[in-house]
Amino acid sequence: MELDHVAITTDDIAKSVDWYSDELGATVIYQDESWAMLKVGAGKIALVRSEQHPAHVGVRVSEAELQTVCARLGKESSSHRDGTKGLYISDPDGNVVELIYYPVLSV
Repeated sequence: MELDHVAITTDDIAKSVDWYSDELGATVIYQDESWAMLKVGAGKIALVRSEQHPAHVGVRVSEAELQTVCARLGKESSSHRDGTKGLYISDPDGNVVELIYYPVLSV
């Protein structure tokens, strides 16, 4: 497991992308009208709409780790449009953590 990204909510994806690009030198990994993933130094920031995703910390996991947590909690992971699979869980204080698996995609 390793830290993958921090996701923050915004009402305007494009405006936030511009701000993070101008102020922090972020580069866009992915962007559409509903979310964006930015590279900032060695880390990543996801910009999300609150009606679609909660603010969260993303932790990269292997497929086996994701399946183990899903089985233990009796939950299923969800597939994302970018080919990743994830599961949102909460810590004891209610902070949201996304376990995210990046499958190797063949071209």
